[in-house]
Amino acid sequence: MKRYLALVLCLYTFTTFAQTAQQEINDQVWKPFLKGFNENNTKEFMAVHSKDVVRSPRDAKQVLNWDQYFAEQERGDKADKASKRKRTLELRFTERIASKDQAIEVGIYKTTYINPDGIAKSFYGRFHVVLRKENGTWKILVDTDSSENNSISEKDYLAAAAME
Repeated sequence: MKRYLALVLCLYTFTTFAQTAQQEINDQVWKPFLKGFNENNTKEFMAVHSKDVVRSPRDAKQVLNWDQYFAEQERGDKADKASKRKRTLELRFTERIASKDQAIEVGIYKTTYINPDGIAKSFYGRFHVVLRKENGTWKILVDTDSSENNSISEKDYLAAAAME
């Protein structure tokens, strides 16, 4: 009986910790990440990234550091604002693993661009993100994604789990 209680307590503690870490990551990273991206706010978007970030949009065969990533993001944000094109980014998750100060998040993204004439087009891809706590706050350390030769679809997106 003592072993059973110890096992239940262990599982409860682990589950509670995992939920707490994921909620922190949602609040400190994903919510401001999505808000910054969807509002074309480069500074807010980049604020959730470590200054040591490694960004790799694999379809473009690039590897970027923080300064390069900021410049690319800012260029895209300004272009979308100038063309009055709106965009929305949505994330769903297939794997979320966290320790007290490191995490791996894998999932499917859906980015929808809406032109001024109202025509919308969505794009899908798989992302892999490594996070770490820096001074008590979760930050994105590695961010890579790919459309996997345009093989990721709405079906994959819907099969993944919502953030909350």
